[in-house]
Amino acid sequence: MAMIREAGIDGLSMRRLADRVGVSRTAPYHHFADKHSLLCALAEEGFQRQARQRMFTDDSLAFEERFSRFVSGYIRFAMENPQYYDLMFGRDIWKAGQPTESLKREAYGSFRRYAGLIGDWQRDGLLPDDMDAVRFAQVSWSMLHGLSRLLIDGIYVDSEAMEGMCQMAARVLLSNFNRR
Repeated sequence: MAMIREAGIDGLSMRRLADRVGVSRTAPYHHFADKHSLLCALAEEGFQRQARQRMFTDDSLAFEERFSRFVSGYIRFAMENPQYYDLMFGRDIWKAGQPTESLKREAYGSFRRYAGLIGDWQRDGLLPDDMDAVRFAQVSWSMLHGLSRLLIDGIYVDSEAMEGMCQMAARVLLSNFNRR
């Protein structure tokens, strides 16, 4: 990741990686078939790091506050880990149609866990039970991804406004629900 941070994906090669860590130039191939396999493994690691982030740790908070913290945590992860985020969702892997099976499992599992969480919220009466949990997950994830991309890509350069944007995103996503 340090090499990607310094020179981008194009600046990473298996040969340069071996030279940098002081092993033979064939050593990386004992672990990864090629650069693409390495990039997929790094994207998997990004999903795992994101999953380990504790975004819903305080059950004593009101649901709206917990959801707002989730939104902030998602975007903060993207901002603090842009190289991982780029690999997790970028075209270098997905648009080329070449994610490894293990990356697909990790990425799709991440979404399934999120959709499952929404289902849990419905069962707990925090979200309407007549709402399609998968569609809510798709729309809300899209909003979070869009905000993350705008911040990472430098279109929104005022990082001071990030928290306000996160709070507004949470409010917009939850605004149409009449909780019981």
